[in-house]
Amino acid sequence: MSSKLIEFFNKQPRLGGLSTASKDGKPNIAYFLSPHMIDEKTVVMAMGNNKTFANLLENPYAAFMIFEPGMALSDWKGLRIYLKMKEYQTSGEKLEMMRAQVGQMAGEEPAKMVHAAVTFEVQEVRPLVDFGQGWAQAI
Repeated sequence: MSSKLIEFFNKQPRLGGLSTASKDGKPNIAYFLSPHMIDEKTVVMAMGNNKTFANLLENPYAAFMIFEPGMALSDWKGLRIYLKMKEYQTSGEKLEMMRAQVGQMAGEEPAKMVHAAVTFEVQEVRPLVDFGQGWAQAI
């Protein structure tokens, strides 16, 4: 089932929200186009020098939610992916690769704002709506 998870996560176009919190628990949510799931345990993301990045430096835990609308509410598909930041780079080849990818997706100006290439470890995957089903029913 991991290939189905990776395929759904990486499907384009799509938009997702990344939720973070500061060390004292103040929440933040931001939308992201750039997350890419390398394997079922690793997500990489381009990030600006912003509140989201500052929160991750204080508290490495985050949640990313993606969804696809359906004709009826019961037809919507989506996932909640719980993450922990493993590392980040603010220079080097990985960052330049992420800037190039953002440039292709969103244009030159957003690419210039990329400050860090962030790597997350997937901690847990849950469906958009959890009625006790496994994640496979959600996508």
